[in-house]
Amino acid sequence: MSNAQQTHGAPSWIEHCGPQHHEAKAFYQQVLGWEIMDHPMEGDVVYPIISINGGGVGGFKPFPDLEPGWLVYITVDDVDSRLEKAVSLGATELMPPSDIPGVGRIAIFKDLQGAKMALIKYNAQEG
Repeated sequence: MSNAQQTHGAPSWIEHCGPQHHEAKAFYQQVLGWEIMDHPMEGDVVYPIISINGGGVGGFKPFPDLEPGWLVYITVDDVDSRLEKAVSLGATELMPPSDIPGVGRIAIFKDLQGAKMALIKYNAQEG
C-alpha cells in the first residue's frame, strides 16, 4: 500500500469518468504512454488500472458516466464522518459511504462549486 493510501488528506487515486471508457483509455495511452492493465472485478466487470512503475495510480470507470471528468480520491481517516462534515457545510452527497470488496470504504460528494470528490479509506492489506 502506498504512503498516499495511508495518509489522511492525501490524493491517492484518480479515475476517469465518461461515456466511453474504452475510447478514453486508448486516448490516454497514446498521449501519455500509460500502461493500462485490465483488472477483473465481481461479475463480468473489468476495471482498467493505470500502472506507473508497476503500481496502480488510477483507473477508468467501467460504467458510462454522463458527467465526464477526472475524479480524485482523497484518503481519509473516517469516510462516514468526513462525508457528514462535508454535507453539513453544504456539499451534496452523490454516493453514500459504501464498502467496495477488496478496496475499502468510499463516498462521493459535490462541493459548493459543483466539483466532485471521492473519499476513501482503504482496506488494510493482508501480509
